[in-house]
Amino acid sequence: MIPLRSTERVYSRTTVTISLIALNLVIFLFQAAMDPYSLETFVARWGIVPDQLRLITLLTSMFLHGGWLHVLGNMLFLWVFGRAVEDLIGGPKFLAFYILCGLLAAVAQVIINPYSRIPTIGASGAIAGVMGAYLLKFPRSKIVTLIPVFVFITTMELPAALLLVYWLVVQFFSGIGSLAQTDYTGGGVAWFAHIGGFLGGMLLIKLFPARQRWRNWYEPD
Repeated sequence: MIPLRSTERVYSRTTVTISLIALNLVIFLFQAAMDPYSLETFVARWGIVPDQLRLITLLTSMFLHGGWLHVLGNMLFLWVFGRAVEDLIGGPKFLAFYILCGLLAAVAQVIINPYSRIPTIGASGAIAGVMGAYLLKFPRSKIVTLIPVFVFITTMELPAALLLVYWLVVQFFSGIGSLAQTDYTGGGVAWFAHIGGFLGGMLLIKLFPARQRWRNWYEPD
């Protein structure tokens, strides 16, 4: 299931969300222009390598991606869920929230797989935090979602709570399944970064109250 857009009304320009998307795409284009050796060296330097951890990579890794599907998928999720959360708490606080979620996600992945020598990269953990915040703040909104039905593809409006809880459950069981692997130095999807980011976002959003301007149109008298 691929979310396409949220039906939640947005009342501001959500400049931070758009800027994050643009920044990630620009950095990926920079990566794509490298030769294979330079790219491997660049990712090894600025991605998270738990076995040789450098603290700065907890931040830099969330702006690197491994391919077009990786970056475009992440940016689609950020667009769908990020705009409403930014509109809720305001741009500067949203940027701080996003970075904190990414850091928590990275720490969770390092704790689970501390001996990995494969660089971990991607904005998925930070975006998972945004999704966790969206679940708490907009559970009744609808998400227009692309769904395969047998050999056909259709769109449906799904409750945000249903879609996001389903996504979290998939991450959890996939993460549990990955623990059964005996090769702890290998790569793959950073399931626990997703889980850590999502749960971290649910907790952190409580520290970022809604803007007064937003309260005026949302809260009844």
